Amino acid sequence: MQRFEITILGTGSASPTTKRNPSAQLLNAAERFFLIDCGEGTQMQLRKYKLNMHRIDHILISHLHGDHYLGLLGLLQSMHLLGRKKPLYLFCFPELKEIIDIQNKHSQTVLNYEIIYNYTDPKQPKLLLDDKKLSITSFPLSHRIACCGFMFREKEGGRKIVKEALEKYKVSIAEIHKLRIGQDAINDEGDTIANRLLTKNPDRTRSFAYCSDTCYFEDILPHIANADLLYHESTFLKDMKDRARSTFHSTAEDAATIAQKANVKKLLLGHFSARYEDSSPFLLEARPLFDNTLLALEGEKVKI
Repeated sequence: MQRFEITILGTGSASPTTKRNPSAQLLNAAERFFLIDCGEGTQMQLRKYKLNMHRIDHILISHLHGDHYLGLLGLLQSMHLLGRKKPLYLFCFPELKEIIDIQNKHSQTVLNYEIIYNYTDPKQPKLLLDDKKLSITSFPLSHRIACCGFMFREKEGGRKIVKEALEKYKVSIAEIHKLRIGQDAINDEGDTIANRLLTKNPDRTRSFAYCSDTCYFEDILPHIANADLLYHESTFLKDMKDRARSTFHSTAEDAATIAQKANVKKLLLGHFSARYEDSSPFLLEARPLFDNTLLALEGEKVKI
């Protein structure tokens, strides 16, 4: 089975600490790399964890609070200085292009590579990418400013070839294309060999939902339903529920309730307020409602 995993680069909320960087995650989907949010210091985290920034061809920014994008300008210019030539696909709100353009204008920077913008919609779901292997959809969250979550879904691949069976039934490799799409094969002797004798079912597809800054918001349930992994912010513990509501953030209890109602398989908590030095109480609050809960820890990889 091909890789489908995230590396946690930042787990903090608005104010970074010595232990937590602002929001950023890197998704490896079959050796295609998607950077999701890019808080301050993200490029240093990429270097620290030996992740090659040149392999990142897609960046997704959930919203325009600084802890989710202020690392982007530095990363874009480092890619430029290090000789990037291939295009970079940036999924964001239109206002981010204005910010990037004015920064480059006043620093007299002309990037060596093209940024191809694909704008998210703060009011309704939008399909951002759809190819043979993966689809990405944005969907609205409920935050103080416009904010989107992202759903990544693998596409089902072709049937898997059993090499030993090809030899046993004397089937030429020229028949492999037919077998992958479910057809029977003709062997070297002209006999028809049933597909089921030569192949196995494709790998199970997987999905990852990313919900950055949002208050408790059940409107997202249809968009994240049955996800293999849900990342949901949990800025506060429930004793600060009033603070969470006034700032349009969630508690660990909120995140666990959403995970339970969405019937996801695993919940990942992050975006912790700097007031909490110890993250373990977030687990204690979430697990009675949703047992399969993990804490986002910087540098760790979470397989999906």
